Amino acid sequence: MKEAVILLNMGGPNNLDEVEMFLKNMFSDKNILTMKSDLLRKFVGGMITFTRCEKSQDIYKQIGGKSPIVGHTKNLVNKLQVRLGKDVIVDFVMRYTPPFASEVIEKINKEDIEKIYLIPLYPQYSTTTTKSSLEDFEEHYHDSGADAILVEIKHFFENENYNKAIIQRIQEQMQETKYEDFDIIFSAHGLPQKIVDAGDSYQRYIEKHVEILKQKLQDEEMDFHKVHLAYQSKLGPMEWLKPSLEDKLKTVRNRGVVVFPLAFTIDNSETDYELKIEYREIAEALGFKEYRVCRCPNDSELFVDALEQIYKKMS
Repeated sequence: MKEAVILLNMGGPNNLDEVEMFLKNMFSDKNILTMKSDLLRKFVGGMITFTRCEKSQDIYKQIGGKSPIVGHTKNLVNKLQVRLGKDVIVDFVMRYTPPFASEVIEKINKEDIEKIYLIPLYPQYSTTTTKSSLEDFEEHYHDSGADAILVEIKHFFENENYNKAIIQRIQEQMQETKYEDFDIIFSAHGLPQKIVDAGDSYQRYIEKHVEILKQKLQDEEMDFHKVHLAYQSKLGPMEWLKPSLEDKLKTVRNRGVVVFPLAFTIDNSETDYELKIEYREIAEALGFKEYRVCRCPNDSELFVDALEQIYKKMS
């Protein structure tokens, strides 16, 4: 029986020309802009795209003219493919930029696939990410007329190897440094409060994940001065999850801080620009002597271990 493992993520522009496509597709998503009227969503999404496109292009220019997410994901897929062997096809689908679900489905439908394992690369479930990516793939797969069994996972923040990968990334940033001289902030992508109030479990899972990681830091004798949770990437005037990362930085002792991007498995503009450039400027203005940002797991061997383990548990 031949199987496929498909990793799902939001994507990012492969070049500056794709920035508008990325924004347009994101803000056409009913799981992102949750108003019931398609016409209103199209209007609001179009306005956001129009006002943000040029600024977003400038951001991507500062990090190499594209998002790093596709390159890291290709490396991850290649490593996982080696692990799982020739009888399992490993590929990836992005939600808002190529490769889209339709083109990957067309490719795998040429093979005699009996079961497809969908692994969204979002550690904590949210309607805005996990649900959106799963629905998108399943809709396109149904439309293709193929009949493989689809198996999905909703979250994996409790996976032991995944959390080891996080600890490893923190240790990379803290070599030859006293942990007690630093605070650590787990920075998660924000969500509008109304989405959480409507029943999205994201905040609850984020808080559970921080508690797991606190214990792992303690087990590894990584004795930071304090451990914090904050939320980044607020957009628009509505209320979002609190505290914001900017507000949190204002309250943290400013000797040294290390930030880990808790909601991302793969580096992207929110890590390479927002955290490493934008918030660094804020930290420096606040007088921080040290401001460090950890890499995401990306294609680390421990993350490959985690995905292999997740696949085997699903099968």
